Amino acid sequence: MRLPDAVVPGAPPGQWWPPPMLDPEWVVEHAAEFDVLHVHFGFDDRTPSHLRALVDSLRAAGRPLVLTVHDLRNPHHLDPAQHAAALDVLVPAASRVITLTTGAAAEIARRWGRTAAVVPHPNVVDPTRAALPRPGHEGFVVGVHVKSKRANSDPEAVARALAEVVASLPGVRLRVDAHDDDGGRAVAARLDDLDVRVHRPFSDDELWDYLSGLDVSVLPYRFGTHSGWLEACSDLGTTVVAPDCGYYAEQSPCLLYRHDESELDTASLTAAVRTAYEQRPFWQADPSYRAVQRREIADAHAHIYALAVA
Repeated sequence: MRLPDAVVPGAPPGQWWPPPMLDPEWVVEHAAEFDVLHVHFGFDDRTPSHLRALVDSLRAAGRPLVLTVHDLRNPHHLDPAQHAAALDVLVPAASRVITLTTGAAAEIARRWGRTAAVVPHPNVVDPTRAALPRPGHEGFVVGVHVKSKRANSDPEAVARALAEVVASLPGVRLRVDAHDDDGGRAVAARLDDLDVRVHRPFSDDELWDYLSGLDVSVLPYRFGTHSGWLEACSDLGTTVVAPDCGYYAEQSPCLLYRHDESELDTASLTAAVRTAYEQRPFWQADPSYRAVQRREIADAHAHIYALAVA
């Protein structure tokens, strides 16, 4: 059951806003209304002192903290120190820790000495939508999406390298998409010789149509941990070329290229795209399995919550 979001006074309707549940005052006022506080996202703007106050308020109220470590490195922060400092407060304080892959769990064990339960990322696309036949299109389409450009993304360098790759492969074309914001328009201006489409953010249905229209989606990340975009591609049967930083390859089958903060290896990117073009791997997650998996993931969380309150 999904409860309604807590009301945030002054927040624009429909816009994400830092959740008030992370305020110590909210915990004090609402402690009788919840059993567990499960933190997954939303603490980007919280200082370590604020998070320590949150932890103290939970302890005083006798309410356990469950933490999902989706990001070991925040994709929005160029400097990793802020996110690391937040995790240094939250990971040791959590009654139970969850993450998405065994690689991330091993890193959590190394850094904090905590054993994290590994619960995989659920489907992103509704199984009924994911079961629809993929639409046909001419040629072979390789896509890069700038989105609202994040600190961990280097779409310009990746797009330039891909342009050279696709030029050498018959019937292949490159599509670059960007959000109609300052970052997206700036990238588009610098890639004005390529097929760059600047538009408002897609709705969910528009995003699924976009991804289904690609043969390959290239993730242009220099650092990161896990990816919901990769899971959406897996739901829809779009091949992903992902960087070898983070733990993307442990989430779902994909092709890898070398890309981190020190290097974009164009040879490995070329090889990955050529493999996708020549072998046409099809790694779509079974929609019926995804429906079962979501129930298994819900059961795993229920079990973890029960352990936290025991």
